[in-house]
Amino acid sequence: MRAMSNTAQTLPSGRVALSQQSPAIALGPLDGRYRPQTAVLVDYLSEAALNRERVHVEVEWFIHLCEQRALTGLEPLSDEQKSGLRAIVTDFDAASVAELAEIEAVTVHDVKAVEYYIGRRLPGLGLEHLTPLVHFACTSEDINNLSYALGIRDAINHVWLPAARELVAAVATMARDAKATPMLSHTHGQPATPTTLGKELAVFARRLGRQVQRVADTEFLGKLNGATGTFAAHTAAAPDTDWPETSRSFVSHLGLTWNPLTTQIESHDWQAELYADMARFNRILHNLCTDVWSYISIGYFHQIPVEGATGSSTMPHKVNPIRFENAEANAEISCSLLDTLAATLVTSRWQRDLTDSSSQRNIGVAFGHSLLAVSNVLKGLDRLDVAQEVLAEDLDQNWEVLGEAVQTAMRAEAIAGREGMDNPYERLKELTRGHRVDADRMREFIAGLGLSEDTARRLSELSPGQYTGLAEQLVDRYLD
Repeated sequence: MRAMSNTAQTLPSGRVALSQQSPAIALGPLDGRYRPQTAVLVDYLSEAALNRERVHVEVEWFIHLCEQRALTGLEPLSDEQKSGLRAIVTDFDAASVAELAEIEAVTVHDVKAVEYYIGRRLPGLGLEHLTPLVHFACTSEDINNLSYALGIRDAINHVWLPAARELVAAVATMARDAKATPMLSHTHGQPATPTTLGKELAVFARRLGRQVQRVADTEFLGKLNGATGTFAAHTAAAPDTDWPETSRSFVSHLGLTWNPLTTQIESHDWQAELYADMARFNRILHNLCTDVWSYISIGYFHQIPVEGATGSSTMPHKVNPIRFENAEANAEISCSLLDTLAATLVTSRWQRDLTDSSSQRNIGVAFGHSLLAVSNVLKGLDRLDVAQEVLAEDLDQNWEVLGEAVQTAMRAEAIAGREGMDNPYERLKELTRGHRVDADRMREFIAGLGLSEDTARRLSELSPGQYTGLAEQLVDRYLD
């Protein structure tokens, strides 16, 4: 097939080349169809945000070196000079992005472009004599690892965690509201010991909440120690400076945890740990989606129609559970990317190779699909209504699930010394396996067992809807 020129306005088919019409026409769904849900991540994990963090790290390193008098002739900067330097970061905008792109077109090196970008602004601050201090003794990865750590940390704290916590809170609220709503269980897809809808949702709320806490506890590491992690250039220039302490205090000043032993790169192990926890959250969320989808399928939940929305293009009666299906797909895509990042980032050939550079450019995509999954589940849950009548009818059609209660009570009676309680499991199996048992048949069977009066009365008054054990209390006691 003939390659298309960048300046072509039409495709070989004669159709208009959409790529030439507007930069807003996106290749990927996160920057196109789903941008309203994911655009907030642009502020932290886009290429522009990465460059802003690079400027931030370079500026703070410049100030730190002066504050520490790390080199002969350096003095602490005035408040006005520090404010002017930091304004380079706070004023970083679309024009800054364009200027950096112009510089990089010449340097063909993104971090070097940042160095020159800052250097251009020093004369206006009366600091042109300190131009050599920009990017002093740094390898690109000194700047990059810190910049990525800051962007990832802020994306987690300001975007992903608030969304994940909102989801956990929504599931927990549903769990508390339905804590006493009895529901037939379906272990292996078969009728089983009843539970409550709230207890089942509480399981998910607690599972998701544990992963959220693990993500919240992430330790964001950073390093600044030169081309192979030895402070070689630093000590060659200023042998009397305590460079490890200077590095430690700087990384800590950025709000990160200092990693003292690295190659040219920070080893990225903390990223792998974070992505594993996020992927686990996604997978539990996926499990919630499949369970809710299945409950919708058997009628346990009604979906509240959205005014004007179409469920099916040909079947007017349908309200499809699209939010949960969308969330499943996006959770899977996010997990694939997070798993790949976690697996690849922990390996670097000898002291450095660039596979991590390309891999890390997809961090925002992995976060975006996870965020989109969370957003869809929240919207889906908000349109659910519990079908109390369906839950009750299902329970009333499955009295055989009380077989467990009866045979277990018989075992207790036998242990207490009561005669005639032999083979309780087998007797209930004969009654219930492969047979539908109604209330009258179950009560008749209980009455003929020879149980103690108290046990017989308790079991004969039991119905499937009442056989939920401590489900309600478990929600009250153990759901945070």
